[in-house]
Amino acid sequence: MERVRVTRADHPLYAEAMALYGVSFPAHERREAASQARILGQEAYHFDAFCDEGRFVGEILYWELGETLYIEHFCVQPARRNKGYGQRILASLPARTRILEIDPPVDEIARRRKGFYERCGYVENPYPHVHPPYHRGNAGHELVIMSAPRSLTRAEYDAFARALRDTVMERAYE
Repeated sequence: MERVRVTRADHPLYAEAMALYGVSFPAHERREAASQARILGQEAYHFDAFCDEGRFVGEILYWELGETLYIEHFCVQPARRNKGYGQRILASLPARTRILEIDPPVDEIARRRKGFYERCGYVENPYPHVHPPYHRGNAGHELVIMSAPRSLTRAEYDAFARALRDTVMERAYE
């Protein structure tokens, strides 16, 4: 499997990756197109596409926040799910503390997603968490924080919440 870092909106994989992004996340959980294109060149931001035998299979969009990686978005092509790609993509990340957010596990799909992350070594954290809005006029949305390879301390969670607000979401919309 090949990892390709996308740093420009005119990259050959960008349109296909954005199409997957569009069907994988509801509108309120997606960046606006201008915001996504604007952050591509930032050193701390990684928009990594994955190909297998020359075919696009998925993407992971994450931030390097000091010694922590924050996985902002992660998805695999629907036809490629349950074939080990998701586990391989997550395993390819640098060995640092990794943080991601999931919907509260209140329905079958959300419970299955949580189980997938747990099988990949992530654990649920006890801190109430509201992700800031991606669009003007929207409210933030409640999510569950998961981390690997261990739970976060309160100080680590607080540092993440500040970085989310001040770095990740800076200029999320104009």
